[in-house]
Amino acid sequence: MRTNTLGSPPERQHYHGVVNRPMFNQVEEIVSIPPVWQRLDLVEQRLHEVTESLDPFLTKIARHLLAAGGKRFRPLLAQITAELGPSIDQRAVEAGIAVELIHLGSLYHDDVIDESDLRRGAASANAAWGNTVAILAGDFVLARASEVAAASLGSEAVVLLAQTYAQLCEGQVGELQLTDDLLHGAREYFRVIESKTASLIRTAARLGAMASDAPPATVEAVSDWGWEVGTAFQVIDDVLDLVGSSDALGKPTGSDIAEGTFTLPVILALRGPEGGKLEALLAEGRPRPPEVVERAISMVREGGYIETAIEQANHHIQRARAALKPLPPAPATQVLDALARHLLAQVPV
Repeated sequence: MRTNTLGSPPERQHYHGVVNRPMFNQVEEIVSIPPVWQRLDLVEQRLHEVTESLDPFLTKIARHLLAAGGKRFRPLLAQITAELGPSIDQRAVEAGIAVELIHLGSLYHDDVIDESDLRRGAASANAAWGNTVAILAGDFVLARASEVAAASLGSEAVVLLAQTYAQLCEGQVGELQLTDDLLHGAREYFRVIESKTASLIRTAARLGAMASDAPPATVEAVSDWGWEVGTAFQVIDDVLDLVGSSDALGKPTGSDIAEGTFTLPVILALRGPEGGKLEALLAEGRPRPPEVVERAISMVREGGYIETAIEQANHHIQRARAALKPLPPAPATQVLDALARHLLAQVPV
């Protein structure tokens, strides 16, 4: 019998975290399970609590990215998969907090590595306070993730989060090694995005199910779903960088090309019949002026490589949907299936 020991949270305000990127339009309509959103509000409240430090300055920096908003997609997944277990208590909320803290901590570090000036439309922590402060804030947030997991979720969760963050680091190192590399192929690309993106989405789905004592088969099924959806998620996000509008993206279209990050559509184009021309265009290196980026995008689109990349994303979406088939019918599995299908609808081509 399912139990819910969370009590009645305050009436939920409209959740803004999922509407600031094209990929997350209509998510609130898809996730039509009110307790999921109620717990997500509790996650938001607790994120502010656990990022408090004895040092007010560190508290300010640690909450900087929280104040800037965000999709909260990973804690949302944890709340959805928690619906698949026999009991829902504070552990479901803590699972969402832990995965979001891992995500936020990695963003502080990513901005230092990438020398980014902006994050979510606001000055990045490194731009505002310097690299040292930003790194320490990221470390503090990651430490809080471990603390939350150890206090509420048990040693298995702590190990899972540690392994996931190690994968994030491996993915970041792999991406750095491939910057401006015109010779690497799809295999290297997928290895990076699986480590940098799919790993944490899988962990979010897995941890939510674990937190509600879901059966082992269910935990494994949603983990497989998260891995495949996470892979498709990044492929589609990379496609949007090439075909989305600057206003919708919050950054110039083609930023990845400009920065020397060659994603799947570009890699496929480089291996195509006109690949030599594209390679010559991109070989001049950074900084790549807007006209070079625009021409490269045109070559990728004209060759049909956007569609080929979308087909690859769809392959992973279908694998994700198949992972759910052995599970009994439930509102949460229907939502997961709908979310997977929704990803493909976000590409304006």
